[in-house]
Amino acid sequence: MLIRVPPLGESITEATISRWLKRAGDVVNAGDTLVELETDKITVEVPAPKGGVLASCAKAEGDVVKVGELLCDLDENATAAAGAAPAAPATAPAAAPAPTAPTAPTATDVRAAPSAVRLAAETGADLSQVMGTGRGGVVSKPDVIAAMAAPIAAPVATPVAAPVAAQLAAPVVSPAPAPVAMPASSVVSRPPTAVAVGDRETREKMTTRRKRIAENLLQAQHATAHLTTFNEIDMSAISALRDRMKEKVEKEHGIKLSFMPFFAKAACLALKSFPTVNAQIDGESIIYKHYVNLGIAVSSDAGLVVPNLKDADRKGILDISRDIIAVAKKARDGKLTMDDLTGGSFTITNGGVFGSLISTPIINYPQVAILGLHKTQDRPVAVNGQVVIRPMMYIALSYDHRIVDGQQAVLFLVRLKELMEDPASMLID
Repeated sequence: MLIRVPPLGESITEATISRWLKRAGDVVNAGDTLVELETDKITVEVPAPKGGVLASCAKAEGDVVKVGELLCDLDENATAAAGAAPAAPATAPAAAPAPTAPTAPTATDVRAAPSAVRLAAETGADLSQVMGTGRGGVVSKPDVIAAMAAPIAAPVATPVAAPVAAQLAAPVVSPAPAPVAMPASSVVSRPPTAVAVGDRETREKMTTRRKRIAENLLQAQHATAHLTTFNEIDMSAISALRDRMKEKVEKEHGIKLSFMPFFAKAACLALKSFPTVNAQIDGESIIYKHYVNLGIAVSSDAGLVVPNLKDADRKGILDISRDIIAVAKKARDGKLTMDDLTGGSFTITNGGVFGSLISTPIINYPQVAILGLHKTQDRPVAVNGQVVIRPMMYIALSYDHRIVDGQQAVLFLVRLKELMEDPASMLID
């Protein structure tokens, strides 16, 4: 049975083979994922339609493939025995049994996020020796990175017992090497791609997604009259509200309350007052959207993705918070769908989580505006003639000046500032 590249979604014609989960000769069951394909938007899993043995793979990891192109050949008539490794010859000399040491857990026994598994496969890190900090001990990508950055510990000398010394004097039997479990401190910080000693550069082919991100950013710059305006928000009131409510919200609703849902709600209300900021240019027409599909920029292993919350303007702060948590998790796990990534009308990006103090975000074309949030920092400000210290945040609105006038952009940020500095006003709509 020939397995080909399936339809990848609207207007998507090619993908990059991210990784093979099965190899030639492997036994597969119906529904097992054979290969992951990375498009410019999502990761697509190609399952086995029937059970059998994977006879051959037509493409390698990193290859670019088009819809309908051959991926592999699945022999559905082969039995499980055909894919199993051959047994050792009966005439092979039997090795003397060695003292059994405690078996270290293998990577397959470890609960790990997909991003952590991929990074471990690229770097040779042993997941069984990485301490997981996620819920239930799940190993995350930052856990692997932290283990890689740890200094390599000097080996500890162990006294050799008499039986062991006797074994060292005996002839050495060389069976197939078993995986060696490295201590957490010895997970070496090797680059993802091994290079020869003395090489100072590594050339790596762009993935399909990275190429499309680059193309879209250039398109946004070339196809729009890009301009950015700024304002700042006193975060005192919203911080006090969040501090007062976060414990109750987490206890009653299971939600860790962040600032993003408040900004999302305030943005939806401001867009209602200035609908041009939520519009779109189509040729010589302007499309005014009577809904807000709010894009939230999320940093994932594969790069920046912007899933959007459908009809965010019709939702309350807690519902928006649930949606943000859900799409962020899907992005990190590589489970976003085309519906998650299409149809957005306005985007918010938060560089403050990485420490950015101020920036000029690039419009998520064909949208006409994007709101940039930044780090909250204590600064001296004048309040009623007095200099006081307040937690302040710079906000930025990049917009397409072809359709959004400077006055509208400035007033949009002023309205957003008013809502965030007086959060009770969000209840009056």
